[in-house]
Amino acid sequence: MSFSGAEGRWREGLGTLRDVVRQELVTRQLLPHLPATPCRILDVGSGQGTQALRMAARGHHVTALDASRELLGILEAGIQPGMRVRTVQAEAERLGELFEPGGFDAVLCHGVLMYFDDPDPLLAGLAAMLAPGGVLSLLVRNGDALAMRPGLLGDWAGASRAFDEVFYPNRVGVTARADRLAELTRRLAVLGLEVRQWYGVRVFTDVVADGTPVPGDLDELLAAEERAGRTDPYRAVAALTHLLCQSAA
Repeated sequence: MSFSGAEGRWREGLGTLRDVVRQELVTRQLLPHLPATPCRILDVGSGQGTQALRMAARGHHVTALDASRELLGILEAGIQPGMRVRTVQAEAERLGELFEPGGFDAVLCHGVLMYFDDPDPLLAGLAAMLAPGGVLSLLVRNGDALAMRPGLLGDWAGASRAFDEVFYPNRVGVTARADRLAELTRRLAVLGLEVRQWYGVRVFTDVVADGTPVPGDLDELLAAEERAGRTDPYRAVAALTHLLCQSAA
């Protein structure tokens, strides 16, 4: 599996409702788990750099890694004076070649794991980048809720298949892989990472049409999504699962 070639479709979705909900919720869920003082952050698969730029705006030292020159260009255009952001064009598999182990206080990996048939090598690479007590922010497709989107869209055959599937066609035209919370938690524990908190992302808005603009009542919408994302049973059926993990001190 690969994200390569889907950059154009991804760019078309930037600034639309689904993108805004994802980015806003991830920021709100992430911030309480980061140090209040400036720290070293590695954003693996940074894409257009929404989170990298937001973290840099808060004073953190950010290294943004992505394989796409096109998406890194968007990120670089958003760097403001005073922001400490370094961009690196490379595949996520090269983490061990590019960076010293334990060199970052926080590692972000959002919407990347789904493009790997075997998640374990990338998870090991992410864990190796963390300093003692460091935080890993991991955003994945929720494998426990794969039937929700086709079911809510009235695709009954697709919903029935999704109960037992791991792979699925995503909305940028790429086959991707989903992760189930219990299994992913186990994989992380093997690497010495404890899941301190997990959230759902896009409980209510995952099935809106591509290109749907941001509505005038965005604040109310985000408040509802944010509460659902931290509340059972709603968070368990969100399209995405956001895990905040910590390495041993």
